[in-house]
Amino acid sequence: MSEAATPCLPDRARPSLRRMVTQRIESPLFQRAILAVIVINAIVLGLETSKTAMAEAGPLLILLDRIALAIFVVEIALKLFAYRASFFRSGWNVFDFLIVAVSLAPTSEGFAVLRALRILRVLRLVSLIPSLRRVVEGLLSALPGMGSVLGLMSLIFYVAAVMSTKLFGATHPQWFGDIGNSAYSLFQIMTLESWSMGIVRPVMETHPWAWAFFVTFILVTTFAVVNLVVGLVVNAMQDAHGAENTARTDAYRDEVLKRLAAIEAQLAEAAAHSPAPDGGSEPGGHRAAELGACPAGERACQSTPRPATNT
Repeated sequence: MSEAATPCLPDRARPSLRRMVTQRIESPLFQRAILAVIVINAIVLGLETSKTAMAEAGPLLILLDRIALAIFVVEIALKLFAYRASFFRSGWNVFDFLIVAVSLAPTSEGFAVLRALRILRVLRLVSLIPSLRRVVEGLLSALPGMGSVLGLMSLIFYVAAVMSTKLFGATHPQWFGDIGNSAYSLFQIMTLESWSMGIVRPVMETHPWAWAFFVTFILVTTFAVVNLVVGLVVNAMQDAHGAENTARTDAYRDEVLKRLAAIEAQLAEAAAHSPAPDGGSEPGGHRAAELGACPAGERACQSTPRPATNT
């Protein structure tokens, strides 16, 4: 009784080391672990600013900071090994790489500024949390549309600054003496920071009708133009979310197609290595011939077993 031959998988069907590393670093467990390290490192960097904390547990905080940095370096190294040149095709990967590279800069007296930049590691939360990533992508994609809105805002500011300088410059030069001071005062009014008691009411003591100018300016800038900017950002965030869902669907489809192709290759390889049955390449060939040899009136011989003869 010979054992059934187990078909060996071809080399190309076996998972490579790069593929295994890619699966590990893209797994939710790995992502959550890196997220936890970032949060812990942010807390440690905050505690390092406290003299009391450094006096009580300074060496421990420094050790935890170095351990976190080592984990980040290992993560970037694994991604470089897994993705190779395609690693730099993602802006978020480049962002993470630059932040870790800055953290590796010397911390001597001449590089005190770079040491302060270690807190930038916290910004890696943006690249790991999808909701934060969509907000940033929405802001960046809204920049072209915001150019037109900023141009309109600049035009409104220029017209209002010239008008306010002509109208209130002689009586209130500290706020509207020239176009620069007028633009700055109008910006303060637009932000609604002490606009009434700080600027408008003192001006209204000399010019009682000044409220009409400033209220109109606030309505046009704060409640109209600023809302246009918010609308552009919201639309851009929705577009970014839709693009992310489309990319996720395409990636899932490609992964399914790859797995199907791998399964087909394994089945074809297994069929090529499986032993052929006795009696030819077509199973049941002799049986078919035997059935064909039976006379037309004697089909019962197809199912009737022949008695065994003893010698």
